[in-house]
Amino acid sequence: MEPLYEILNNHEKKEKSLIPILQDVQNEYDYLPEAVLRRVATEIGMSLSQVYGVATFYSQFHLEPRGDNIIRVCMGTACHVRGGEDILNKIEEELGVDEGETTDDLKFTLESVACIGACGLAPVIMINDDTHGRLTPDKVPEILEQYQ
Repeated sequence: MEPLYEILNNHEKKEKSLIPILQDVQNEYDYLPEAVLRRVATEIGMSLSQVYGVATFYSQFHLEPRGDNIIRVCMGTACHVRGGEDILNKIEEELGVDEGETTDDLKFTLESVACIGACGLAPVIMINDDTHGRLTPDKVPEILEQYQ
């Protein structure tokens, strides 16, 4: 937990510092481990439930380890109409996880999002910062293979 102590020493140990502390913790650990949340709560004088409430309120924070590759499947109107649900289902089938889950080997985390902003390419997914558009379910295995 040595990195945690360094993070805590870089911030005021007050409630107003909670979000910046959680951001730094997540940057260090890639998620917010429970033991770390407990220590943060103690150090800044808040209850664990208060810290947990903030961590679960903001979508930027994650309480479970995430995969090396984050797959975001667009579920916006254009993508939905053009088969976004079929793309999501195929990815779930290929990876053996449901939306919102991470593979056991921590290679992939699968998320659905309201809109990626590439409606002209619908249906669209993003893997990390890479956009893949005009998809059909049969293209999914080849795309995933690029990230193995």
